[in-house]
Amino acid sequence: MSAEELPQKKEKKCAAGAPAWMVTYSDLVTLLLTFFVLLLSMSNVDPVRMSQASSSIKDAFGIPIKSVPTEYRVPIFPAMLIAKFSPVSIDNTKKIHEKIKNKLKALRINSEVELINKDKDIIILRMDDKVLFARGQSEISPRSYMLLRNIADIIRPLPVNVRIEGHSDDIPLGINNIANWNLSTSRAVSALRFFYRGNLISLDRLSAIGYGDMHPIAPNTTEENRAKNRRVDFVLRLKPPKKKPEIFK
Repeated sequence: MSAEELPQKKEKKCAAGAPAWMVTYSDLVTLLLTFFVLLLSMSNVDPVRMSQASSSIKDAFGIPIKSVPTEYRVPIFPAMLIAKFSPVSIDNTKKIHEKIKNKLKALRINSEVELINKDKDIIILRMDDKVLFARGQSEISPRSYMLLRNIADIIRPLPVNVRIEGHSDDIPLGINNIANWNLSTSRAVSALRFFYRGNLISLDRLSAIGYGDMHPIAPNTTEENRAKNRRVDFVLRLKPPKKKPEIFK
């Protein structure tokens, strides 16, 4: 039998389009994606931990970090470079302390704000972090807007400059205490930004700084003490009275 007489096999025609199993597979992938999106939407994402995780992943893959996340970028304001202060009289400090005390009581916010007379020219308005912020957050809670406006109304007419200090406890938010420092600084800057953007206190009287866990007011041995250390201090430093210019003869 010659090669021409051999029976030839018929080629099978492939159906047009993708295989049928692709439909089931794409449905499965879509459902999984929807499931994880729902999990993410219902979770409480900690921005500090998210930043740490993102940095770790980028380091592992060798991706250069181009910039610091916006939330933790600390703007440098001219008010941070404050001139040296001259001492003021103790009588002035006592009068201002008494005036602030009466205002806090009249506004019924003395339970949320602790008034401390630290030095002859320094008065501190101290607040727990939970009064102004949610746990681990640096954005001011809307529920505290009125409280901060009242604080600004008290401070504005006084002859003082204001340094806003952020403090944290000693429990690391990430692999080290840098995240604590970032959070305390971001909180201080958030309070400064609230005063400035609301035209509540002029920028030349404001400065902000974060200390992390470097200045505790109680030993970090119990949860109660750690809660005390997580705070924001509004440090009021009295301005000396302006001297009259001397007339040279």
